[in-house]
Amino acid sequence: MTPFARLLIVFHFLRQALGLQTTPSNQTLIGLSVIMTFFIMQPIGAVIYRDSVVPLQAGKITAVDALTKAATPMREFMSHYVREKDAALFLEMAKEPRPANIGDLSFRVLLPAYILSELKAGFQIGAVLFLPFLVVDMVVASITTSVGMMQLPPVVISTPLKLLLFLMVDGWHLLIGALMRSFN
Repeated sequence: MTPFARLLIVFHFLRQALGLQTTPSNQTLIGLSVIMTFFIMQPIGAVIYRDSVVPLQAGKITAVDALTKAATPMREFMSHYVREKDAALFLEMAKEPRPANIGDLSFRVLLPAYILSELKAGFQIGAVLFLPFLVVDMVVASITTSVGMMQLPPVVISTPLKLLLFLMVDGWHLLIGALMRSFN
């Protein structure tokens, strides 16, 4: 129900595109994804706390009412990012009637449709992120082959070049900024 999966997939693609096997480590990528997820979800969490938790703790509403009130902001968030095609797939599989709008989807349909949409978005961003680094790999491989450097693996030259490219364009700033803006 959060953008964690999309973020983690993109960070994994970045690591692979740079040609780095274990740097940053999985723990670092997961930690970064958790922090970015918290940043994105904090406004929604604040609304849930204000409208559901506080009234429940004060005894003004029941637990069922609190759950219903908490579901509304989560539903709005997920509905904004779910693809219609994914929602239609799970509507068909659940044998539920098509609602008037995406905000009326049941959680049974909305949750898997949202996750599927996030996976697709993560892979799309990752594929686009991979392309410039693939070009660097191809250029280095073609140059090393054309000058007869058959004994030296091209990755030995291309990895530092890709890292320098990423650092020169301030890659972390660009990537995190673009990912955060994709949730506005």
